[in-house]
Amino acid sequence: MLPATSKLCAAISYRHLRNMTGLRRQAAVAISQELSRLAWRSPGPSTWIHQVRRKSSLLSSRLEEKPFSEMEMSYIKQGEEALQKSLRILEDQDGWKTETVAGNGDKVLSKVLPDVGKVFRLEVVVDQPLDSVYGELVDNMEQMGDWNPNVKEVKILEKIGKDTVITHEKAAATPGNIVGPRDFVSVRCSKRRGSTCVLAGMSTTYGAMPEQEGFIRAENGPTCMVLRPLPGSPSQTRLTWLLSIDLKGWLPKTIINQVLSQTQVDFAKHLRQRLAQ
Repeated sequence: MLPATSKLCAAISYRHLRNMTGLRRQAAVAISQELSRLAWRSPGPSTWIHQVRRKSSLLSSRLEEKPFSEMEMSYIKQGEEALQKSLRILEDQDGWKTETVAGNGDKVLSKVLPDVGKVFRLEVVVDQPLDSVYGELVDNMEQMGDWNPNVKEVKILEKIGKDTVITHEKAAATPGNIVGPRDFVSVRCSKRRGSTCVLAGMSTTYGAMPEQEGFIRAENGPTCMVLRPLPGSPSQTRLTWLLSIDLKGWLPKTIINQVLSQTQVDFAKHLRQRLAQ
C-alpha cells in the first residue's frame, strides 16, 4: 500500500499532472485509508515515532495547490529537519538522566548529545483530551503569553502552507534577573498522524525581525512536543517536550540547567491551569 501511495504523491508533484483532479483525489483517499489503518493500532514508543517520521516527508504528506517560493520551501525544509532530528533524539532511550520529579509525577530528564549539547525532556500527563491540548498549543499559540509567566509574547510572523509558521517569541527575565530577557525567531512545523501530534521547531533567520533592543537573541532547536492520548484513557493526554536551547551570553551551566528544567515544570503547571479554565 505504501509504495503505491508514494508513487501517486510523487506523480501529482509534477506540474503537468496538477490539474488531474481524479489522480489527486485518489492519492488523498489512499493516504486517508493508510493513516486510518495505522491509527487503529496500539504502537509502542519506537513504533509511533517511526510512523510519524515515515509519514512526514514533503512528497507523501502535502497536497498543495499553491506553489511555494524558494524561500518558503527553505523554511518548510527547516521545519521538517527539526521534526526529524527531534524524533531521532526521542527514539534513543539510552543515556537519559533524571533532573527532577514533581510530586504529581511530572518528570524532567536530560542527556548530552555531541552535536547538540544538553537537551531536556519533560514527561507529563494532562487531564484533558488531545484536541484541547493541541488547540491551545497550536491554534492559540499567540495567547501563550496570557497564561505562561515565562513568556512575554508569541507572534506569528508568517504562515507557510498548512503546517509551517515563522514565529517571534519573547521570553521573560527569570526572578532576580538571573537570566535576562531573551527572544527567538523560529520556524515551527506541526503534524498530525493518526492519534499522534508532533509540534517541532528550530531557530531560523527572518529579515523582517532583526535583533530587538533589550533582548539577547537566543537559539533553540531541534525541539518538539509530542501529544498522544493516554492508553485506555482518551480524555487524558501524554505530553513529551524535548527542549534544546542556547541562551547565549555568559551564564554558568549550573544556572542554565536549573532554569531550563524549572521552565519545563512551570510550563506543565501553567498549561493545566489554562486548560482547566
